[in-house]
Amino acid sequence: MHSSVIGKIEKANRYARELDRIKFERMSLTFRGDNDSHRVRLDADGWACTCHTFGTSGDCAHILALQKVLGGMLPESAQQTFVPDAVMPAQDAVTV
Repeated sequence: MHSSVIGKIEKANRYARELDRIKFERMSLTFRGDNDSHRVRLDADGWACTCHTFGTSGDCAHILALQKVLGGMLPESAQQTFVPDAVMPAQDAVTV
């Protein structure tokens, strides 16, 4: 394999382990729930989800799951959750 490719792969692997390098500012995705797929969005206004629960209470399991998966890669304002810390344990370290 060409040495420049090897260097890029090694650097990418290091970056992937250093999650504090990554900060999501906005994103839009489809989240496949148990009953239906929902559009989840994060932007300057905060989180939004098309599911019924978010529409009625302003929170949902889809956003909670993304907060757990993305953890410190989210801006601090997007890491805030609507359940007590005792209910949502800290995320385990991601290994690559």
